[in-house]
Amino acid sequence: MALFSSAFFVFLFISACSPESSSENSLLIIEQSAANLDRKLQNAEDIEENIINSYARLAAKRSDVCPKLIQEALGSQVIERTSEVMVNKHCDYFLYPREGQRISVSVNDSQIEALLIVPALHNFANGDYKVDSYDKHVIRLNYNGATYKPKNLVYDVAVTVSS
Repeated sequence: MALFSSAFFVFLFISACSPESSSENSLLIIEQSAANLDRKLQNAEDIEENIINSYARLAAKRSDVCPKLIQEALGSQVIERTSEVMVNKHCDYFLYPREGQRISVSVNDSQIEALLIVPALHNFANGDYKVDSYDKHVIRLNYNGATYKPKNLVYDVAVTVSS
């Protein structure tokens, strides 16, 4: 009986130290490390996105700073920005429309091209854009004139978000 029980304990000891169980443990540790890294990267991306949106929210109060976060006013479908100043070659406007809504953009200067660049590429000269998902949408107003852009190009823009 003593011989049998000591053989049993030796078997348990050998099986506990076998390379198969240690490699399984190693794989589990590696998978957990990868999941933690993915989580940290996603958190970093979320933080970066929040910083950009915070900056854009503050920039919306100024006419000469881009990018800007724009929001619909209650009861209004049109977001109007007048006397905006384009300092660089383009200015981005961030918008979070709901799924199923339509976005259209009009600018009072024919030298400015209105494009949706995120989540898809769409030229508003070709008509409205139908929103497929609740995501950040980036509208880029791009100087597209035949001559050099003036240092401070002043323009008006109207973004219509309809159901």
